[in-house]
Amino acid sequence: MSKGTINKVILIGRLGKDPEMRYTSSGTAVVNFSMATNHFTKDKDGNNADQTEWHQVVAFGRTAEVAGEYLNKGKLVYIEGRLQTRSWDDQNGQKRYKTEVVCSNLQLLGSKGDSETPQEEAPAMEKTTEGDNEKDTQTAPAGEEEDDLPF
Repeated sequence: MSKGTINKVILIGRLGKDPEMRYTSSGTAVVNFSMATNHFTKDKDGNNADQTEWHQVVAFGRTAEVAGEYLNKGKLVYIEGRLQTRSWDDQNGQKRYKTEVVCSNLQLLGSKGDSETPQEEAPAMEKTTEGDNEKDTQTAPAGEEEDDLPF
């Protein structure tokens, strides 16, 4: 643990558009995508209300390569990572900020026909750092786990 602080994000949601893949000058893969999560509540009149929250996600290295290859708009995905806020000055000298999830673990969810474009399932990827010290872990694709649940 890092001296009593935690910065961890876990999201399950759908991609809002296809991932944007690029490479740094040193050859590291970087992917950016947006994903939506929903929160269902009841309004003051007791009617169901659906609130959508959009999240910006960035991944590096092998995790980025897998995301770029297997993710597309509408795909259901599980993301683990940490929040990071970047700042820069725009063309008019205004300070701008962007908060995004730096993805360290990615797993595709749902069935093959679950998104707008059917695709094959990818292994789950876990990355320990943003550099070359990556740890890939493979798990069974969603829907192929052992079925010994008590319900």
